[in-house]
Amino acid sequence: MKIGIAASRFNQFIVEQLLEGALDALKRNGIEESDIVLAWVPGAFELPVLAETMAASGKLDAVITLGAVIRGGTPHFDYVAGECAAGVREAGQKHGVPVTFGVLTTDTIEQALERSGSGEGNKGFDVAIAAIETARVLAQTRQALSALSSD
Repeated sequence: MKIGIAASRFNQFIVEQLLEGALDALKRNGIEESDIVLAWVPGAFELPVLAETMAASGKLDAVITLGAVIRGGTPHFDYVAGECAAGVREAGQKHGVPVTFGVLTTDTIEQALERSGSGEGNKGFDVAIAAIETARVLAQTRQALSALSSD
């Protein structure tokens, strides 16, 4: 299985923890480091275009997006989080490739740290597992559909 990871540098100290969780999940599921393409963009708003490029390549079985958008005192959070989520969803739907949403959208840094912690509290781990599972289900479904007779 070949996996793309699109990561945001904004709030990088949190995203790096999400990345560690995602890489741990991939490794535990037998995915070699050489089968992972990791790329960084400046912020969460830029994640959809990177996810789109990865999904469109035809070379990846799934794409994982990682980022952290933390609410501030202005409506900027709503625009960034909303557009990021919509763009990530669209990239997967357009290309039929699982694109998982590992972008934390929290009110506080403390909440983001809780969700990027070690073990089961790491949402990077969770979205990597979701990417693997969805890629496998899609492959099995496509195989079953292609085996159907066209009568």
